[in-house]
Amino acid sequence: MGVLSPVGNDLETFWDSLIHGKSGIAPIEAFDTEAYSCRFGGEVRDFDVAPYLKDPKDSKRMDRYAQLAMAASKMALDDSALDVSSIEPYRIGVMVGSGIGGLGTLERQHEKLLTRSPSRVSPLTIPMMIANIASGQIAMEHGFCGPNMSIVTACATANNCIGEAWRMIKFGDADFFLAGGAEASISPMGLSGFGNMRALSKRNDDPQRASRPFDKGRDGFVMSEGAGVVMLEELEAARKRGARIYGEVIGYGVSADAYHLTSPQPEGQGASLCMEMALRHGGVNPDEVDYVNAHGTSTPVGDVCETLAVKRSFGEHAKKMMVSSTKSMTGHLLGAAGGVEFAASTMAINSGLVPPTINLDDPDPECDLDYVPHTAREAKVDLVLSNSFGFGGHNASILVRRFEG
Repeated sequence: MGVLSPVGNDLETFWDSLIHGKSGIAPIEAFDTEAYSCRFGGEVRDFDVAPYLKDPKDSKRMDRYAQLAMAASKMALDDSALDVSSIEPYRIGVMVGSGIGGLGTLERQHEKLLTRSPSRVSPLTIPMMIANIASGQIAMEHGFCGPNMSIVTACATANNCIGEAWRMIKFGDADFFLAGGAEASISPMGLSGFGNMRALSKRNDDPQRASRPFDKGRDGFVMSEGAGVVMLEELEAARKRGARIYGEVIGYGVSADAYHLTSPQPEGQGASLCMEMALRHGGVNPDEVDYVNAHGTSTPVGDVCETLAVKRSFGEHAKKMMVSSTKSMTGHLLGAAGGVEFAASTMAINSGLVPPTINLDDPDPECDLDYVPHTAREAKVDLVLSNSFGFGGHNASILVRRFEG
């Protein structure tokens, strides 16, 4: 697994921050935010893509989101200890998506168009901004000729990429997949666009406490950037080479709310169908799930709807299992959220610790589940479900089980 996030630029630091309840939210440094209603976010700091590239000069042809994707993919590849020279290149696929793509590139080049002339717009504008280019660049960097694509489903992007890669491995189309998501939309357009639709928190005086999923005082999500990529591998291939196995993906659910551009279906029906599909794929009963890593964005409507959906899917067990939102610490990484949260979910299995929901000081009466408030909890986790729900009504859930050899 490879992670770049506001709380750590590698898997170990990321996980250590989560279990210690550290927030990565702070005033934005990338540009002047004085005129914006929201002036903070979750930035990836002290990041340099050069060490992750064979030729550092290639970074000039990459938007920041693609740089983050390249780095997280290299981390995942290194962590897997896969000797790619011994594998047929067409058996290794890449499915790394982005909810928005190269927004920063588009902004900068559009400014050149308006203030200078059409001839000043870079010929690399289109290949740098399109949302599929990270997958293509990862494949070119490593010579992977297997299935290659990029799913764009807003905040469900990374979960869909991981889930569909899992499905393609099951079909026998590849033995290995780098899958996940990357996002870098903390930019003037991104901040103003989300801000003007009143989706973002406005706690400018207290950024670290702004992301407060399931809390009565929540007032919107906190926009963040980063990348989360995992190496999925066919079981027998992993066994043959003695790979370290973090967990076994056994289920994947997908559904649509078919309700509203940005708001979830009020009764949580679409999200519930999604979770139930993942459980059905895995052949497990709802009461076998130990932990749900919630989408939990800290929006007034979304958190209530997800709570209702969990209750619909899990019945009485919903009150007995643990549910937490790591977005309380990382903020919302949009198209990359599912990737970093898949990593958090899998680390809960391996560490015996469930990350908390920080800032849950005054629970919303309509959000009445066990959200693991404030501090991490020691617990044996054998089965975890990770949720991601996106604008447009896209829902995706991944079910991961402890691997018993």
